[in-house]
Amino acid sequence: MALIDFGGIKEEVVTRKEFTMAKARSVLKGDTIAVIGYGVQGPAQALNMKDNGFKVIVGQSKQYPADWDRARKDGWIPGKDLFSIEEACERGTVIEMLVSDAAQRAIWPIVEERLEPGDTLYFSHGFSIVYKDQTGVVPPQDVDVVMVAPKGSGTSLRRNFLSGAGINASFAVEQDATGKARERCLALGIAIGSGYLFPTTFKKEVYSDLTGERGVLMGAIAGMMEAQYDVLRKRGHSPSEAFNETVEEFTESLIRLVGENGMDWMYANCSATAQRGALDWKPRFKKAVMPVFNELYKSVASGVETERVLKSCGRRDYKKQLTKELNAMANSEMWLAGKATRTLRPKEPAKKISSKTKGIVGRAAN
Repeated sequence: MALIDFGGIKEEVVTRKEFTMAKARSVLKGDTIAVIGYGVQGPAQALNMKDNGFKVIVGQSKQYPADWDRARKDGWIPGKDLFSIEEACERGTVIEMLVSDAAQRAIWPIVEERLEPGDTLYFSHGFSIVYKDQTGVVPPQDVDVVMVAPKGSGTSLRRNFLSGAGINASFAVEQDATGKARERCLALGIAIGSGYLFPTTFKKEVYSDLTGERGVLMGAIAGMMEAQYDVLRKRGHSPSEAFNETVEEFTESLIRLVGENGMDWMYANCSATAQRGALDWKPRFKKAVMPVFNELYKSVASGVETERVLKSCGRRDYKKQLTKELNAMANSEMWLAGKATRTLRPKEPAKKISSKTKGIVGRAAN
């Protein structure tokens, strides 16, 4: 493992250079990796492993014809490498539980019944194991239980793989029945196309993940965008102006600078007026939202969030309700303005900027 300095704290990470694809293939030689669920993470992980030369099969219920048809369109062949969940679990030596968290509780009896001693039970989220009192997912003692959790959506995992890049992922071993669980876990992480792997535990992963999704990654950013957009609109700004100042500049310009070299670099490449205002207001926003984040983390750790997920997502009419909620968002003025804005983006790719001029792009534009 490589020792990397993260803000003055040194952590160990596993890179592709240290744990090569050749080593991963050697570790998993003879294994059949059964990817259970072809919804969000399933397609990306299954296709990436297949393209990397691993023996992969898919287990998908025909009760969800959209996912079954998607698997067929992606090249998986019924009876050859596309099966029912029951048959895939019987054929697999590595069982990847990639259905939704609520669905894992529902299919667990099917999976548990077909696990053999020495099998590897794989997750990409700590949910079912950490909240076992609510999910009922308690693996037998004679199987390895591991996790590789990509820090991005399945869509991003696949896109990055096809571009030659990778998405960072955390990994953890909850149960080592064979003495080889860690090595197999890392091999699976490399197989799915991780950029690098960093160690965690099932509990830490699910606590940070649930907090992040409800917070900065999705819930908080969407809520803050809506608030700023509404304030601008109520003060007489047009939908186009409000959307561009709230979302478009953030997604198409500023966040990309953060991704390249950090928040300080983005600040340094904006106008002096923007810098000063951001530095002055940042502490006020942090103070305002800190109580919300503390409340959120407490809700995650106590299991309240898990209970809500299982209760809501397990309902028969959940997809109908979800569609209603997402449609309400899509049809809001802000995101209709966003749809119009996206049609106006230049079709031709922007010219590359030399490294010598990168540092003055923001200042020149302001």
